[in-house]
Amino acid sequence: MGFSRLRGSFVCALLLAATAAAQEPQVIRGGDERYKADILVVVAHPDDEGFFTPFLARAIYDLHKRVAVVFGTRGGSGANHFARERGPALTAVREIEAREACARLGISLVWFLDGQDTASQNVLDSLSNWGHGANLQMLVGFVRLTRPEVIFTHFPGIFVGENHGDHQATGVLATEAFDLAADPTAFPAQLSGTTKHRELYLSNLETWQPKKIYYGSDANDGKQFEGTGPAYSVKELSPARKKSYARLAIDAALPHLTQFPDEIERISKMSDAELEKLMSDPDRAWWSEPSTLIFGKSVVGGSPTDDVFAHIDDRPAKPSDNRATTCRKRSSAEETALELGGPWRFYEQFYPAHGLCALPIAKVPEIGVRAGTELLVPLVVLREPAKPVLVTVTAKVPEGWKATGGVGKLELPAEQSTSFPVHIETPNLSAEELKKQAAEEVRVSAEVDRKPIGEVRLKVVLRASALPQ
Repeated sequence: MGFSRLRGSFVCALLLAATAAAQEPQVIRGGDERYKADILVVVAHPDDEGFFTPFLARAIYDLHKRVAVVFGTRGGSGANHFARERGPALTAVREIEAREACARLGISLVWFLDGQDTASQNVLDSLSNWGHGANLQMLVGFVRLTRPEVIFTHFPGIFVGENHGDHQATGVLATEAFDLAADPTAFPAQLSGTTKHRELYLSNLETWQPKKIYYGSDANDGKQFEGTGPAYSVKELSPARKKSYARLAIDAALPHLTQFPDEIERISKMSDAELEKLMSDPDRAWWSEPSTLIFGKSVVGGSPTDDVFAHIDDRPAKPSDNRATTCRKRSSAEETALELGGPWRFYEQFYPAHGLCALPIAKVPEIGVRAGTELLVPLVVLREPAKPVLVTVTAKVPEGWKATGGVGKLELPAEQSTSFPVHIETPNLSAEELKKQAAEEVRVSAEVDRKPIGEVRLKVVLRASALPQ
């Protein structure tokens, strides 16, 4: 009798346990928290993370933020000043240097896009050589994987000094990814994948909206960016590490031997006092003091100079509000008009398309080119309605310069816009002559039936060396 009661109690307990188990909710796994980042840094080449490392040291060591880095290229067309490797072999070396440099700041989340290092000043060259669409898709995936609150990237614009097409292309892609990562219709295969356990092509990510985007620039004139975003001292001591943020950033740069072997050897032997003196010399310092982050935009409000993490917990605007609604739109040309083309025209269209109306731009479009090379001034003639047109193009150039093509009478086809360049030979000056050389201005104007249709101005700085235009 006792055994029967015991067996009945055991069976009842099993039934109760089975019922309770049946009532337990099924666990649906969320995003992998190992890859969640507060800041996503998107830069072009190994060593370009150095644009932001003083602030990253602050964020990591003292604000306890998590950082991930995406490099657009592996830097294969860069120089190797340390050893003999070039091209594909150099990309392998520079990838390791980049990972070691990031690791010195405690950054383990490091990825690379498939961009090809492109030695050009033209953002359109880089976007084309990289494979714009494929790398944008990859970057949107990284944003959705890491779910950053803030994105840091290169300035997408043209200033003397900040003129590397790869830097600009990275800023373009990062801006586009900022907008598209929250759009469920952008690369939707990344957002699918729950139907089959072994589905190989669908990522099963979720949309994500970063809150803010900031840019960094190494333009020759850094003062023009003062007040465009939050500024932070690079000399300030880290409470956690008892070193200046500049010193921590320099320590992180030491693995980049292929790029700066002599400077790294010299700096690695300096005392903290000597480094402090170095950082106080504006002609030798690696970062300005203070260092300014150029504000791009925010979907959580606030002012451009607010702290990076101000309002970061606020509810973001809807993804559809992400793009420009207040930017001044270009008016369509009712009559024939002459404008500056190429990358300058691209940015004139890119900024309003992505709500970047407040970004600083050069008062007069500018570029630096190597003395003795050909300068191209890209032009576009707009007209509505489309019809053939005969234009007369005139170039005013500095003494010693010569317009060799794209001037005179030009017959343009029946289309709404026609692009063509003016070719200008620049003088081959010595190093001493270049030191005395001021920025020069080229002016190109055009007429139709003796009626002016516009004038284009381009400020040109001749340099001893510069990337191809």
